[in-house]
Amino acid sequence: MLTVSDLHAYYGKSHILQGVSLTVGQGEIVALLGRNGVGRSTTCKAIMGEVAPTGSILFQGNEMVGKKPFEIAQAGIGYVPENRDIFPGLTTRQNLMLGLKPGQKQSGSRWSLDDMFELFSNLKARADVDASVLSGGEKQMLTICRTLMGDPEVIMIDEPTEGLAPKIVQQVAELLEQIAARGVSILLVEQKLTIAMKISKRVYVMGHGHMVFEGTPEELQNNAEVRQQWLEV
Repeated sequence: MLTVSDLHAYYGKSHILQGVSLTVGQGEIVALLGRNGVGRSTTCKAIMGEVAPTGSILFQGNEMVGKKPFEIAQAGIGYVPENRDIFPGLTTRQNLMLGLKPGQKQSGSRWSLDDMFELFSNLKARADVDASVLSGGEKQMLTICRTLMGDPEVIMIDEPTEGLAPKIVQQVAELLEQIAARGVSILLVEQKLTIAMKISKRVYVMGHGHMVFEGTPEELQNNAEVRQQWLEV
């Protein structure tokens, strides 16, 4: 579904991504772990075209490097950044509708407004209120659901549980599992190891701009050296 090979990216003269490679399969949840500042968010931005990379990003066999962000989105890659941007002044329902691609018909999508409201009932209860008054957890759900409205094949989600209460964290985890069950691939950037290890099929660990580990959650759990050197504070 998504194959990233030897990806490099810079902020000015700072070499942030130093040969990043990863794969995400159909309907697979893949976690991208690591400490803050190692390049996890930059990896997502590079895949989405928000940072100009070199290397290769193959999505369903088509090269994405050099394409504009809107072209990458239209190709079928969704992105939920960590800042949980919503459109204040618009209702929850209107925010969701903005996720539709130009010319896209809901009837041809695997996701509808009713699906969004079923996945997270709080959104249904607050469908017609200004989205700016939603709680942090509700805004996180809204940004994920808004991205799904564009019917992506792959969705990258950056730190979806940051700052959320444990009950909401569990709801986010359940939502991600339901998304994957419908065949959508997920690249999950996450700090909470318990959630990432529970719902992911495979995990990558980044350190200083490159991958230092790839394997199953079980293999990472059994690798104390990697966890101590690259994950534990």
